[in-house]
Amino acid sequence: MPEEKRTDDVDKLLTEQKSLEERKKALIEDLLQQREAALKSFDEKLAQLGNDANANSAKSKRSHHSKKSAKPAAPPPAETKSQRPVRPSDRPRGQEPSR
Repeated sequence: MPEEKRTDDVDKLLTEQKSLEERKKALIEDLLQQREAALKSFDEKLAQLGNDANANSAKSKRSHHSKKSAKPAAPPPAETKSQRPVRPSDRPRGQEPSR
């Protein structure tokens, strides 16, 4: 008798779990259909307003950056050794910097 009750309880739990999984799948499917319908109606409303999603891809976009001048800037003059400050890597080893 106790074994029969245990198997009945297990079967009952398994059937409940299976029914919950089926209900869950049905709810997910329903939500996906609702989402698809909402997206479709939104796209239709946008089309009525004249906003086509693919139309904007070909247009040039305005930029907040200012346009560069047509003339290129003159390059800076090249440095010579006399103009360049002496770096520690330029000094031979063992010499103190002159003051």
